[in-house]
Amino acid sequence: MCRLQTPQLEEALNGFPLYSQDGKGKEAICRAIFAIGSARWFILEGDREGDDTIMFGIVIGLLEDEYGYVSLKELSGVELDLTSQGYGKLQVRQQPNFKPTALKNLCDDRLQKFLARFED
Repeated sequence: MCRLQTPQLEEALNGFPLYSQDGKGKEAICRAIFAIGSARWFILEGDREGDDTIMFGIVIGLLEDEYGYVSLKELSGVELDLTSQGYGKLQVRQQPNFKPTALKNLCDDRLQKFLARFED
């Protein structure tokens, strides 16, 4: 089991399998948020596949802001080595105590600018 596979994540994704929020845009419910540095993954849905979970959502703060799929195992392996700056190694973490909410209600300017690109 990977370190990010928690009962809280399983509960958050329960009832939200892949493609369950397709076409909902800003009304889609963000089920979990993961972050490292300024990069954030807003998870909308996911399915267990063997000993992994494949999730779909929006990533903000990498080379390009985009919708996409991410493996929970892959996310667990991402780390930033900042030992030379005195910070040690940073790992992706799930935002604690996050309550699922519609994307439109999240106070994240970069996320809202990304979502605005898809409005009519």
